[in-house]
Amino acid sequence: MSFDAIGELNWLAVIVGGLIYFALGALWYSPAVFGRSWQRAIGWDPERTPPEMNAATYAVPAIAYTVIAIAIALLARATGSNDVGSGLVLGLVVGIGISVMHTLGDAVFDPNKPAPWTWFAITAGYHAVGQLIVGLVVSVWR
Repeated sequence: MSFDAIGELNWLAVIVGGLIYFALGALWYSPAVFGRSWQRAIGWDPERTPPEMNAATYAVPAIAYTVIAIAIALLARATGSNDVGSGLVLGLVVGIGISVMHTLGDAVFDPNKPAPWTWFAITAGYHAVGQLIVGLVVSVWR
């Protein structure tokens, strides 16, 4: 694998995959889904005024998820992932093998969260599902 493959990626698939991952986060962490449980898990007091959001609050994750989509697209290209089955495998390998395990390490070593296992389940689930979707998008839409 070389970085020459970057020029051969389907950039529309990469951008769409990154945007879906980002949009999934808006839904996943909404109060209607896991938002309230996640806030309790990190010790957020719902009576407290939330921090003010700015452009970076949204731009940084959007850029990060696009970079993740690029990495997954490069892996799809390198592994020949080009259908639903191989996209699912790729998304699961990256999502569980890297992101979920990284999040597990954070859950174990962060003594400041009142409910680290709830935080882990919500956060790891989000990244696993998001990267599974990205794996599918960049594999099938080549």
